[in-house]
Amino acid sequence: MLNLIVFVFLYMEINFYLILALLLFSIGVIGVLTRRNAIVVFMCIELMLNSVNLVFVTFSSFLGNLNGQIFVFFIMTVAAAEAAVGLAIIIALYRNKSTINLDEINILKW
Repeated sequence: MLNLIVFVFLYMEINFYLILALLLFSIGVIGVLTRRNAIVVFMCIELMLNSVNLVFVTFSSFLGNLNGQIFVFFIMTVAAAEAAVGLAIIIALYRNKSTINLDEINILKW
C-alpha cells in the first residue's frame, strides 16, 4: 500500500497540482468577496497566498530548480509577519468597535 502511495505522488502530472491550486485560490476569492467577518476574510487571503505558494513549488519541482522553493520560503516569512500584524489590527478594531464585521467598521470614513 505504501508503495502505491509513493508511486502516485512521484508520478502525478503537473495538471493535478495546478488544478488543486486553482481550486484553493477560487475558494479564497469567493470567501473574500462573500464573507463579512474580518477573521474569515483574513483566512481566505492566507488560503490564496498558500495556493500561489503551491504553484511556485510545483513549477520549481517540475522544472528541476530551487528558485521557486526559495521564493516560497520568503513568501511564508512575509506571510507570518502579515498574520501577526493583521491579527493585531483585528484585535484593536474589536476593542474599539466591539465587532469584527467588516460592514460595521468605518474608521477610515470622514
